[in-house]
Amino acid sequence: MDIEVERPTAPVSGVKAFFVAGLGTALEYYDFLIYGLAAGLVFNHVFFPAQDPLLGTLYAFAAFGTGFFARPLGGVVIGHFGDRVGRRKMLVLTLVTMGLATLGVGLLPTYEQVGPLAPALLVALRLVQGFAAGGEWGGAALFGMENAPANRRGLWGSFTSTGIGLGTLLGTGVFALVSIGFDGDLTGFAWRIPFLLVGTLLLIGLIARLGMPAEGGDDEPAEVPLVEAVRHRPRAVLLGLGVSYGYNTIAYIGFTFFLSYLTGLGYGATESLLGQLAYSAVLFGSAPAFALLSDRIGRRPTMVLGGVSTSLFLFAYFPMVGALDVVLAVVAFAVTGLLTGITQGPIRAFLGEQFPARMRYSGMSVSYQLGAALGGGTASFIATGLLVLTGHDPMSVAVYGSFAMLVLVACSLGLDETAFRTAERIDEG
Repeated sequence: MDIEVERPTAPVSGVKAFFVAGLGTALEYYDFLIYGLAAGLVFNHVFFPAQDPLLGTLYAFAAFGTGFFARPLGGVVIGHFGDRVGRRKMLVLTLVTMGLATLGVGLLPTYEQVGPLAPALLVALRLVQGFAAGGEWGGAALFGMENAPANRRGLWGSFTSTGIGLGTLLGTGVFALVSIGFDGDLTGFAWRIPFLLVGTLLLIGLIARLGMPAEGGDDEPAEVPLVEAVRHRPRAVLLGLGVSYGYNTIAYIGFTFFLSYLTGLGYGATESLLGQLAYSAVLFGSAPAFALLSDRIGRRPTMVLGGVSTSLFLFAYFPMVGALDVVLAVVAFAVTGLLTGITQGPIRAFLGEQFPARMRYSGMSVSYQLGAALGGGTASFIATGLLVLTGHDPMSVAVYGSFAMLVLVACSLGLDETAFRTAERIDEG
C-alpha cells in the first residue's frame, strides 16, 4: 500500500517555522555541542586519563568523532521514514532520542570509578546522539524550506542554522557560567551540570515539535527514497557530500579543536569559553544573513565566498590567538563565527534543492551526513594529530582547513544553481 508524503495543509508563519525547525534544532545541538566542549576541556581527564594531556585530548576527540559515524545511518533510516510517513513524527523521535542520550552522559561514572567501562559507555551514548543528529538535520531544514515563500527558501532553510547558533550559544554560555562558578575546575561535578539541564530543554523542544501543523497531501513518495536519490541524482549526492565535508571540517575545527588549542597555549578554560561565546553569538546572526544573501545572488556564489574567505583567514587566526591576548583571541573567534556563517546559512537550501520532494529527506540527509562523518567526525582528531606530528606547528592545521575549503568550493561550483527555481520546477526535475 502506498503511503502519501505528508505536507502541511495550511500556510505556516515564519515564527512557527522557526520554533519548529530552529528552536528544536537549537536544543538538539545544545546537546551535541556540550559534548564537544567537554571533549575539548575535561573528558581527557575524567574518561581518558593519560600522562600526556595532548594524548588524552586526542583520545577524547576520537570518541567525539564516533558520533559522526552513526550520523549517516540516522540520516538513512530517519530520512527514509521522513519521506514515507512525514516530517513531524521523525522530528519528535530525534529530539527525544538525543535528549535522553545526553542526560545519560551526565549520569555516567568516571574512569576512576569503573575503569574502561566508563569510556565504553560514553562512546555508546555518543553513537546514539549521532544517530539522532543524523535524522534531525534534514527534517528540520526541510520543514523550513518546504513552507517558505518562493524567494525565501534560503532564509527559512537557515532557521536550523540559526538554531544551531542559538544552541551553541546556550551550550557555551552554560559551560562558561559553570566554569566561572567553579573557578575553572570542571573535573568534579561541574562538567555534569550542562548535561543534566537537558531535561528542561527537552520539554521545551517537545512542546514546539508536537505543535507542528497537521500534514497531508497528494504527492506520492519514492518506494525506497534513498535508492531513488542515488539512482537518479548520483551527482547531487556525491557533490553534496563534498560540500558537507568541507563545511563540517571547518565548523568542528572552529568550535572543538580551537577551544582545546587555546587551553594548550595557556588560556584558562573560562577565557577559552569567552572566545567560543563570541564565535556562537556572531554565528547566530551571520548564518541567516548570508542565507538571505543566497536568496538574492544565488547559492553557489555565496558558498564560494565563504570557502575562499575562510581559507584565507585560517592563516591569520593562529598568529592572533598565539599572541596570548584575550581580546585578540575573542576577535579571532568572532571573525571565525562570521565566516562560518557564510557557508552554514545557505547549505541546507542548497543541498535540499538538488532533490525532488519525494526523495529529498533521504537524498540530502545521506549526502550531508556522509560528509559530516568524513569531515566533522575526523576534524578535531586530525587537527590535534597534525600538531603532534609537526611539533605543535599550527600552520599545518591552517593548510588542512584550507584543503577542506577547496573541496567545498569545487563541489559547490559543480552543483546546480537552484536559488531562482520554483519549487514545482525542482520537484519535476
